[in-house]
Amino acid sequence: MILSGVWNWGNGLCIVEGNLELLLLYTVVSMVLIEGLPDAVAIRCLARVPFFQFPKLEVICRSWREAVYSTELYKAREEVKSRENLLCVCAFDPENVWQIYDPTRDLWITLPILPSKVRNLAHFGVVSTAGKLFVLGGGSDAVDPLTGDQDGSFATNEVWAYDPVIRRWSQRASMIVPRTMFACCVLNGKILVAGGFTTCRKSISKAEIYDPEKDVWVSIPDLHHTHNSGCTGLVIGGEVHVVHKGLTTVQVLTKDGWRVHEHSWVQGPMTVVNGSLFVMSHGLIYKQDRESRKVVISASEFKRRIGFAMMGFRDDIYVIGGVIGPEGWNWDIQKMSDVDVLTLGNERPVWQKAASMTRCRGTILGCAELRI
Repeated sequence: MILSGVWNWGNGLCIVEGNLELLLLYTVVSMVLIEGLPDAVAIRCLARVPFFQFPKLEVICRSWREAVYSTELYKAREEVKSRENLLCVCAFDPENVWQIYDPTRDLWITLPILPSKVRNLAHFGVVSTAGKLFVLGGGSDAVDPLTGDQDGSFATNEVWAYDPVIRRWSQRASMIVPRTMFACCVLNGKILVAGGFTTCRKSISKAEIYDPEKDVWVSIPDLHHTHNSGCTGLVIGGEVHVVHKGLTTVQVLTKDGWRVHEHSWVQGPMTVVNGSLFVMSHGLIYKQDRESRKVVISASEFKRRIGFAMMGFRDDIYVIGGVIGPEGWNWDIQKMSDVDVLTLGNERPVWQKAASMTRCRGTILGCAELRI
């Protein structure tokens, strides 16, 4: 039970039971948060309410609405240790829609539509830092049904941030270089992007870093080389690793710039959980060390699926969405909304099912962990 009790607010009465599932409000005229309690204490009470209930909080009274939209509430959530780790996901269908997954309550929340002018924005970078979700760059996957041509804007430098405090998207300072299919990760609270492709699918080695507090981009040393495939950014051991699909080298950012290392990593979707690298390859999940690897568990059921995301979230691995293509005499394309969870905390890892996405389905375009 998060909040429970009866408070007399001036001329009104508010009864809150359970997880705000039953809420009776008669008349609320007082501007105090909870009568009889200092606001500093009352805000700490409200801070314990789960994020998915915030829309109910704001309709109770004006003072609660102002509290929900205030930074003080989120500071209080930090103080009372009630911050939540949520999983943010965007799929090809529907267009530019993001959903948030609450693992504690096994439910999905739909965010306002990303207001980018680029239709079916894809191949972007996505991270979270400073309590916000950032969507960076990318291009359009929209295809002209008559000509087969892609939309005009293949690569963009726009940056969008979703603020869960005010529940709105806002445009931030654009990247210096438009790019798509690039490495993107957070290092010491700042966003680093490197490589990828710019307009006309020209591969680039440019790298830059963003300070979310100052809303400023700064160029950093270029990568040593580019490649005709997209790249992924991973933070392992406090260092940024840029991995190109199909290459046996990884570029690592150190205090002295980028260094190139040979590696024998298996190829496939990669994610980092608690500082360890995991890779899905040939129907198996591997835990990959620098030069050795071991099999964690079978993932054969995903061999028929393409376009899914593999994401390290909290202490587990999430496999999200994707598409099952035509097979044999079946020419149907099945867009998946399934979420499978590999729990790594047990002595023996096991696969479990989580609630399916309620809006998003099909190819996963991006996902990130957001701490609120």
